[in-house]
Amino acid sequence: MKKFGKKYVEASKLVEKNREYTTAEAVELVKKTSTTKFDSTVEISINLNIDTKKADQQMRGSIVLPNGTGKTKRVCVLAKGAQAEEAKKAGAEFVGETELIDKMANENWFDFDCIVATPEMMPALGKIGKVLGPKGLMPNPKTGTVTMNTGKAVEDIKKGMIEYRADSYGIVHSPVGKVSFDAKALEENINYLVNTIIKAKPLTVKGNYVNSIVISSTMGPGIKLDKNSFDK
Repeated sequence: MKKFGKKYVEASKLVEKNREYTTAEAVELVKKTSTTKFDSTVEISINLNIDTKKADQQMRGSIVLPNGTGKTKRVCVLAKGAQAEEAKKAGAEFVGETELIDKMANENWFDFDCIVATPEMMPALGKIGKVLGPKGLMPNPKTGTVTMNTGKAVEDIKKGMIEYRADSYGIVHSPVGKVSFDAKALEENINYLVNTIIKAKPLTVKGNYVNSIVISSTMGPGIKLDKNSFDK
């Protein structure tokens, strides 16, 4: 049986187990129940009634949160010519061609948080897909990271673009900000992400779509949100 620390146990006492809170109430609680000395990340878990084995029920995409995530991402862009120059102007930390792919493959170099690539670079990048996939670094057109518009992609990532994806259990896990964020900023981020997921409901899903929504701070207790309080 898992044992929890004193701080976690005390924080958990502030949360009613069977209650579903409004977003405003949940944000207030997630701030109170943060137990770390550092600025904790606020995470959300959205449990969906989907079958991820079905192609038309896979949930994946990207959005730019209204107030960012509180973390600045280091971007690696694989592109040539004008697209490479656009990426540099937009503030990408690393810009190059196959030499960067070779560095990843031969030197285990991953000093960045995400990769943006033009379509022409994907065949070469695909050769190390087995390495990039488990790290969550493989670019994908669905998330806007395979594109000819590299400048905009870098700008969006710097503004706080996040990629969301349902795991094999149909649960979407995502950061929505930091505990230090203003309460209204956290609420806006949560509402924007949840409503985006709701609007992306697959047509083939029958019955309830959202099973539960929970937010928590790093190492903090889960707080259930009222799933009926969001847009339908």
